[in-house]
Amino acid sequence: MTKVKNYDEVVSLAGKHLGKVGGAGYSDQYNPELLVKIPRYLNREGYGLTGKEFKGYDVWNAYEVSAITEKGLPVSGMLKITCPADSEFHVESKSIKLYLNSFNMTALGKDTEECIDLIESRVSKDLTELLEGVCSAKMFLSDNGTAHNFTGYDEIGNICDLDTIEFKSYKSDAGQLEADKTTTGVQEIKWQSNLLRSNCRVTNQPDWGDVFIRLKGSSIPTPEAIAKYIVSHRQVSHFHEEICEMIYTHLKQAFNPEELLVSCLYTRRGGIDINPVRASHAYLIPPFFYDSNLRLGKTLRQ
Repeated sequence: MTKVKNYDEVVSLAGKHLGKVGGAGYSDQYNPELLVKIPRYLNREGYGLTGKEFKGYDVWNAYEVSAITEKGLPVSGMLKITCPADSEFHVESKSIKLYLNSFNMTALGKDTEECIDLIESRVSKDLTELLEGVCSAKMFLSDNGTAHNFTGYDEIGNICDLDTIEFKSYKSDAGQLEADKTTTGVQEIKWQSNLLRSNCRVTNQPDWGDVFIRLKGSSIPTPEAIAKYIVSHRQVSHFHEEICEMIYTHLKQAFNPEELLVSCLYTRRGGIDINPVRASHAYLIPPFFYDSNLRLGKTLRQ
């Protein structure tokens, strides 16, 4: 796969904090200036996308969020951050980690409840202003209650014999997307796979994920084709959001479905996991993505 348009410009923007140890970047006092934004169009132009082709969200689960009350009591929890896919920008992952760390010794509120309210309101406000799209933040102090995840999806490894497939491509090969010639009429598939592995665009560190695909139309892929296609991202270096939009675009181009949803639930790295979802219609997106009060459940590897 050739280098996509704007690749070097995005790497330059995203690398602001790369390789820096200590110093101002590791402040433990609230500092929204640490945040780095990336224009979404820089990622999308190479695929002919404008962002109007789908609906979607990026959900960030940040597990190392903490501040202190005015009496010095630490308040710690997991922060669910939801950003709309139609915002002008998305946030760079190391910058948001540094930004959230800047709350660590920041005194907020007279008690735990007020501290949480202030964390949520500040993060929501800062990201909404930075990304130019309405973002929300919700803090969870325990894993009590229901965690929500996709239901009714078949694991690709259970519907085809992966050991019989010959995998040869590792550079995002849409040519692997062969149609199932044995089906007629409108069909619907709901498949999931834990074969997704790509690399960070800036550091080339591996990013592992589970991909969920819901596709309805008169042309559908074979499970073997989907397996080979997912594996073909193994040596691709892109952001999580970009991988999700790439998969969405390739499926749309190959099968022209009536309905399409793609979600990539990535594993935690640096205390944060990133979970983009893109869909042809808003009603396909489960509420646990956009409802701040619903906690996103994790798959086995997450």
